[in-house]
Amino acid sequence: MSTTHADIPSMPFEHTQQFHDVLAAAHEFLLNRIEDQHLDIGSWTQDVVVHYVDTETASFVQEWRIPINEAEMRKVSSALVKELTGFGPLDDLLLDPEVEDILINGYQDVYVSRGGILQRETVRFSDNRHLLRIVRRILAPLGRRLDESNPMVDARLPNGGRLNAIIEPLSVTGPSISIRKFRKDPFTPDDLLARGTFDRPIHALLQAAVLGRCNIMISGGTSSGKTSLLNALASFIPHNERVITVEDTAELSLNHPHVVRLESRLGGFDGGGAVSIRDLVRNSLRMRPDRIAVGEVRGAEVLEMLQAMNTGHDGSMSTIHANSPRDALYRLEMLSGFAGFQGSETSLRRQIASALDFIVQIARLGSGRRVISSITEVTGVSDNIIATQEMYRHETFVDINGREHDRWPGLGFHPHTHKLESFRQFLHDAGAALS
Repeated sequence: MSTTHADIPSMPFEHTQQFHDVLAAAHEFLLNRIEDQHLDIGSWTQDVVVHYVDTETASFVQEWRIPINEAEMRKVSSALVKELTGFGPLDDLLLDPEVEDILINGYQDVYVSRGGILQRETVRFSDNRHLLRIVRRILAPLGRRLDESNPMVDARLPNGGRLNAIIEPLSVTGPSISIRKFRKDPFTPDDLLARGTFDRPIHALLQAAVLGRCNIMISGGTSSGKTSLLNALASFIPHNERVITVEDTAELSLNHPHVVRLESRLGGFDGGGAVSIRDLVRNSLRMRPDRIAVGEVRGAEVLEMLQAMNTGHDGSMSTIHANSPRDALYRLEMLSGFAGFQGSETSLRRQIASALDFIVQIARLGSGRRVISSITEVTGVSDNIIATQEMYRHETFVDINGREHDRWPGLGFHPHTHKLESFRQFLHDAGAALS
């Protein structure tokens, strides 16, 4: 049976090239009108802006005899309001609480991550100039530039998100924009428990580890939930302690009353004035911290962080990009070597083993859910190898009805660290005692 043209559903007007052509022309018309009339729409209320744009859009459509109907004209008018007062096609995505990441590969190619699942969106920009105009509007209040002389930028957004942009000639396919959004209200441990990130015995172990001032490294891949987990664990820190966070781009939003947030700074055009994470970690030791949280260990700051964990700043936490606890330890060794560690391989491993108590591995499943995949205790050095014992491991099983479930069986080890001695009964009562 053949398919007729009438059988094919028509594309929504706002997704058509005609819409974007009309929008671009109407936007230019509107800007000229605003300039000719010497208007300061930045001082207007939203209702006044909407009324003005509706009126001017109707004038534009009539004057230029644009072949669109009333409903289509309203869509153009609504898009123009977002162009003037917001961030154009990005407006709705930035306001959507379910959106985690916005990834743009040129003006026609927009992907969005919701619940850990990446899907292509129907929104698009008129052209690459339109896309760059919106990105530069986001960057303008931050004092950051994006042009041929500065074709890469990484910036923290006022709402706590992060924007990374790279343009031609470095990006061959056009402007590539990555926006990472963060929740206004970070997940609590109870939230993550309810979402199935871990179970009650692991909740109890993590709480005891934080209260017992264990040093914790959260390991995982990109977008696995490392920052969210670190934010959640910080809520266990007693409120009478002072926490200092150190990050490249400030992403942590700790649920704690006494937090000092430090952020590194890029150098100027000549490289002067740069302040690295290593500088900030070194300085934080002079700020009377009870605990230090390094957003992500990725460079020379690893030596200062290990030193802090070994010299009276127990209870510190950090994240690292690694696919397993053993990979995390290898990465710490590698970063320390790059940072110029002067001692032997054995002394480096002893320092790492002495600094860390637990490595919490977190992963994103194929379904998009984030789960703790293992909890591993660092127990010391044996035969010149950092010794570990895995305490919990994530498993999935299918019940008789074909439904998939999670479980985290304990692997039969008592925590080795003396820091948890006083929590034995607490862990036992919570079902976290390991036989």
